[in-house]
Amino acid sequence: MTGQAEQETTALDRPTLLVTLTGTDRPGLTSAVLSTLAGRGLDVIDAEQVVLRGRLVLGVLLTAPRDHKDLKKDLQTLAKSLEVEIDVKKGVGDNEPRRKGRSQVTVIGNPLSAAGLAAIAGRIADTGANIDRISRMARYPVTAMEIAVSGADPDNLRAVLAMEGVAQGLDVAVQAGGLYRRAKRLIVMDVDSTLIQGEVIEMLASHAGRLEEVAEVTEKAMRGELDFAESLRHRVARLEGLPATALDEVYAAIELAPGARTLVRTLKRLGYQFAIVSGGFSQITDKLAADLGIDFAAANVLEIVDGRLTGKVVGDIVDRAGKATALRRFAASSGTPLSQTVAIGDGANDLDMLAAAGLGIAFNAKPVVRAAADTHLSVPYLDTILYLLGISREEVEAADAASDLT
Repeated sequence: MTGQAEQETTALDRPTLLVTLTGTDRPGLTSAVLSTLAGRGLDVIDAEQVVLRGRLVLGVLLTAPRDHKDLKKDLQTLAKSLEVEIDVKKGVGDNEPRRKGRSQVTVIGNPLSAAGLAAIAGRIADTGANIDRISRMARYPVTAMEIAVSGADPDNLRAVLAMEGVAQGLDVAVQAGGLYRRAKRLIVMDVDSTLIQGEVIEMLASHAGRLEEVAEVTEKAMRGELDFAESLRHRVARLEGLPATALDEVYAAIELAPGARTLVRTLKRLGYQFAIVSGGFSQITDKLAADLGIDFAAANVLEIVDGRLTGKVVGDIVDRAGKATALRRFAASSGTPLSQTVAIGDGANDLDMLAAAGLGIAFNAKPVVRAAADTHLSVPYLDTILYLLGISREEVEAADAASDLT
């Protein structure tokens, strides 16, 4: 170990040469630069290349030769022939290793204004952190940027950027960087007003002619003003006598949240498992699970006798605590550590589930839920969650295109 440490120290202290190329992108530029460097016995320490709207920026950090003047002349001659600019700068050390405290900041806007992004960058600077890289995750139907940040505590950064995001009308998510961000393997979603648009119980109440009184109770329960189990019994009682065929009619009328199928399809390709946990009813959620290829489902069971709803539920009620219990059960069944789970919800009865998951996302949620969750999204597109997991719109479209060809 001592020898390894000495080697690492020597590597950090040795002279380096940073070669930077900028110019109009076209095939062969990177190869030409590396070929010019190849004959000099230099080691590549780091390299990074970005193409933005046809402009190429290439940086290569190398061990410095004893005399770099001849190399600099060769590179300047190459730059002239390629009609690009090449800068050569000598330094010491491995480009100063990245500072501790790595975070991934995802900024989503519709639109994303220059002023808004500038404000976020300013608050990052205020914390003493550094922006290491910015990359685009999506350009439609929202604009999403991922910002790699170092030198700040993720929790402190989250608090600062959450307030700025509200002020700028942007969704800003902050996650600790590193391996575990890429290790999420189980997605657990609420159903009503999350996976689907609207509330199933209100759709049933509309069939029963009791929509207004049921909707009022639903709203109070979602804000956390009423005990969920009590509110559910109260609302279900208003459905007594409704023909069971109304469940089929309601299911046929359900509209998924925009991007729901894309989210499930994309993450299933990557080996994720999905679960839905609902304070609604299994007669609906079981069909949704079968339709979307969802692995696990938990919901309340409406009692049906002689083809009609009795106004009661059967068995234990899936309430706030029940949702968190279901998440833990599904994580155990799928062999997924809780740190590798993602929970998505919008109401007060989702709070325990969001807290139990490795990443809790409030999706178009009530204020009490937004304040408690790890992050929140206020755009209506469920597939924006992909950007929080480091998956870009271009990668999704490329995977869909490849699938269409097979």
